[in-house]
Amino acid sequence: MPHTTAGHRPAPRQAKIAVVGGGSTYTPELIDGFARLREALPLRELVLIDPAADRLNPVGGLARRIFARQGHPGTVSTTADLDAGVAGADAVLLQLRVGGQAAREQDETWPLECGCVGQETTGAGGLAKALRTVPVVLDIAERVRRTAPGAWIVDFTNPVGIVTRALLHAGHRAVGLCNVAIGLQRKFAALLDTAPGQVHLDHVGLNHLTWETGVRLGGPEGENVLPRLLSTHAGTLAGDLRLPREVLDRLGSVPSYYLRYFYRHDAVVREMRNAPPRAAEVAALEERLLAMYGDPSLDEKPALLARRGGAYYSEAAVDLVASLLGGTGSPYQVVNTYNDGTLPFLPDDAVVEVQAAVGTRGAVPLPPPGVDPLYRGLIANVTAYEELALEAAVRGGRDRVFKALLAHPLVGQFADAEALTERLVAHNREHLPWA
Repeated sequence: MPHTTAGHRPAPRQAKIAVVGGGSTYTPELIDGFARLREALPLRELVLIDPAADRLNPVGGLARRIFARQGHPGTVSTTADLDAGVAGADAVLLQLRVGGQAAREQDETWPLECGCVGQETTGAGGLAKALRTVPVVLDIAERVRRTAPGAWIVDFTNPVGIVTRALLHAGHRAVGLCNVAIGLQRKFAALLDTAPGQVHLDHVGLNHLTWETGVRLGGPEGENVLPRLLSTHAGTLAGDLRLPREVLDRLGSVPSYYLRYFYRHDAVVREMRNAPPRAAEVAALEERLLAMYGDPSLDEKPALLARRGGAYYSEAAVDLVASLLGGTGSPYQVVNTYNDGTLPFLPDDAVVEVQAAVGTRGAVPLPPPGVDPLYRGLIANVTAYEELALEAAVRGGRDRVFKALLAHPLVGQFADAEALTERLVAHNREHLPWA
């Protein structure tokens, strides 16, 4: 089984970074981070790759203006040619969405017909996204291997855990990244009135299925101030997570926002049935953002971008890439990588989301404090689902889709798994060659 330590090479003095999905409305957030944090990662060239010219052109223009405004000496180029764009890259960032917001809106709606949560990364909708995404990402990764051997692949594409597992199983030098942990770190730092770099999280679980079981000041061995945070700020934190305060009080930890789909499943389904899909809101936001990006006088990320999501994505991405390429990134970061015994109740080749020591040889997970059985059970359950989901994404077939759905704790009933399988295939046929 290949691991992230294979085939490392010396860090470049000035890096070339390629962004696949460079026409995303997220991209100006990333550009702003590379411009502001250039001391951490010297960057000679940033290539934005996207087949959608109507998105890539305005995003690319704004990216150049942001670099110019902030005096960044690197170049920003755009292309629809994946092979040319990634050639010679030191790191390739993946932030693509197969099927666009239209497919996302379907993911958020048809599961509700069966009384299940409709969400783009969790439950049946998350499986649909994995089935569309994994084959595309694996094809991109193989082309990266041919044109930029030794490049790191940093995956921000959801579902991050399953996509990262697919990349690692195929032998790629890959690390998965999510902005949930850095968002919580920044929130805790503000509540504690300290610098974010002083806040170390005991972050444990899988992508979009994590708990902060400790908040330490100064590093992994620092004082755990989580009890103090909860006693003083549990109400504020619960409000941000859209969970009842009682959940945090009784757990004694801070679950990720995505745990609301498990802890309040039926209530969330009722909410979703009476509200427009998030995808529709995002599509409208993207239309406004792209119009703003096309304004030649705009040379900074607009405030409206904060409503798109992905807060602190740029800081997390720059920090990770800087560490992987020998820059001055943080020594410890929350990433998605092989378990390798970190959580002893999971297989070594499961992908976990935990604190890790990150350097030019990859990410080495830090063993977390003992994991409560309350969390272990759900983590193990969803890990088994992810194994089946990856099998379905790589090999196809209705029976594999059905088994993955039956294994998911948000589905779990035979009749629901059958009905959801039919709907998933019907709504995603154009992206599933086997269907």
